[in-house]
Amino acid sequence: MSSAFPNPESRIPNPASGESKDIVLAFSGGLDTSFCIPYLQERGYAVHTVFADTGGVDADERAFIEARAAELGAASHVTVDGGPAIWDGFVKPFVWAGEGYQGQYPLLVSDRYLIVEAALRRAAELGTRAIAHGCTGMGNDQVRFDLTVKALGDYEIVAPIREIQKEHSEVRAYEQKYLEARGFAVRAKQMAYTINENLLGLTMSGGEIDRWEAPGEGARGWCAPKAEWPTSALQVKLTFRHGEAVELDDEPLAGHVLLARLNQMFARYGVGRGLYTGDTTIGLKGRIIYEAPGLAALLVAHRALEEAVLSKAQNRFKPVVARQWVELVYEGFFHDPLKADLEAFLAASQRCVNGEVTLQTEGGNVHAVAIRSPHILNAKGATYAQSADWGVAEAEGFIRLYGMSSTLWAEVNRKPAG
Repeated sequence: MSSAFPNPESRIPNPASGESKDIVLAFSGGLDTSFCIPYLQERGYAVHTVFADTGGVDADERAFIEARAAELGAASHVTVDGGPAIWDGFVKPFVWAGEGYQGQYPLLVSDRYLIVEAALRRAAELGTRAIAHGCTGMGNDQVRFDLTVKALGDYEIVAPIREIQKEHSEVRAYEQKYLEARGFAVRAKQMAYTINENLLGLTMSGGEIDRWEAPGEGARGWCAPKAEWPTSALQVKLTFRHGEAVELDDEPLAGHVLLARLNQMFARYGVGRGLYTGDTTIGLKGRIIYEAPGLAALLVAHRALEEAVLSKAQNRFKPVVARQWVELVYEGFFHDPLKADLEAFLAASQRCVNGEVTLQTEGGNVHAVAIRSPHILNAKGATYAQSADWGVAEAEGFIRLYGMSSTLWAEVNRKPAG
């Protein structure tokens, strides 16, 4: 993305004089960003909303978001298609990495980086350098948003939710009352939970989740409960080329379309749902429900193929790089040069990750049950634990030399009997 943006003089708007200043708000239609529109207007801003459609909503929800922005008084609203960008910019390298944050969480709000870029493009069109978001002051999203804005230029960042947290402890309740006092209704699910949805999956926090209690019946998104799982297992085939999934059941598909289809297929079987507690960037513990059925399926298939075609040294070392890449993305350093360096290694490691993987569901999980690839590292004269074309003496000699250091230590330091 180009950083050559207009640089108008920054000034604080004065509502009393009737003047206003254009500001671009990354808008989702949820409680937090809905609150931001009247809040910013009452402080003299003309609010221009941008919804980056990163694949988590249907046509009805897109229409609701557009109507919601108009209802709340946005000066303009645009919707940007972010599906291809999120596949190329995040999903591909994430699947190459094959690691969740702290071994579990699949970085489902990494669309934030693409949302920021969409907001900055809109700011350039409007000739403003004022950007707003609905991130709280207690979470990681504020870090991701602000660091990305700072990495891409010199902007004024306004964060209304952070501002009101200085005075109100029950922020969501305050936001709801604020909107209702101005005649704006609040959807029931928004009253209880903060929900993030995109092509990658869904996260849910708030309410009993934040209170470290068992999630209620309403705390569910895409993944069907066990009682609704189909009785017959789902089986699909994924084809990979250089580590990228390019076909589903022999049908070539664009990456974002393929992932959307996997989400629908595997959500019916409850795949990819978890309740996660992690260490946030700002030092707090964060507890969320996440659902990522398509990503879960992709990761299982890709890992199975890698295990078969990469060398022993590659399989041992690659997770070290992957964990560092994941931590950079999680903690907001999407534009750090180290991330690009690590990504180059991950891309190079995928040159032989070609083939087909058959997946099958079982009890809310998914397993890779068959693999085909011209790069599987088979030894022509041997099968593990079954047969080999080397003799007993060769095996014994290998074991003796392989364990020489440990054996010598034991001989030198062995205590006499008794």
